[in-house]
Amino acid sequence: MSHSAIPPSPSRDEYEAQLVRNSDDSIFEGADPFAIFADWLKEAGATEPNDPNAMTLATVDASGMPDARIVLLKDMDARGFTFFSNLESAKGQELMTHPVAALVFHWKSLRRQVRVRGVIEPVTAAEADAYFASRARESRIGAWASSQSRLLENRQVLEQRVIEETERFEGKDVSRPPHWSGWRLVPVSIEFWRDRKYRLHDRMRFVKQGDAWIIERLYP
Repeated sequence: MSHSAIPPSPSRDEYEAQLVRNSDDSIFEGADPFAIFADWLKEAGATEPNDPNAMTLATVDASGMPDARIVLLKDMDARGFTFFSNLESAKGQELMTHPVAALVFHWKSLRRQVRVRGVIEPVTAAEADAYFASRARESRIGAWASSQSRLLENRQVLEQRVIEETERFEGKDVSRPPHWSGWRLVPVSIEFWRDRKYRLHDRMRFVKQGDAWIIERLYP
């Protein structure tokens, strides 16, 4: 028996009512997956209540065990999808050991998702510096105070380290820590998915072959 907190499958009437807006085939038009993604992200920005740029980042650790967490997309261009974090964090160590990853964007308000798979490359120091400088001062201090993914005795220890770093940078610019930077996922495939009635979803996949993108339609 399913847990009582898990919603039941939609009824026919619920399917009909929910999916009218997702019948426009023009959302898949175009030969450039980055342009399609940019359009979808823009739509999500108008409908998602929080963080339309949130994405699941899936990695693999040294033993081959998969890992995943939500991070924020901070840049996107024809090279790939960029995000930033502590290089010494769990994700940082996993990306160093196995420089491949997958991303999933899920926009519940649009009933759409995008899946991306590819290889990981580090951003340049200039890119990392530019993004770090754009963050709130308190967030920059937090990057110095947090030994991300390491064991923390209690919350008070973290708060004390924030106080100490705040005092250390009093009257000075908060520079980027040497252990903090970013990565770019260079995609080998980008799949666009939208919800359709009775689980007969639309799936369009772009696969990189040389300098070109091959477009494939997949069964749901």
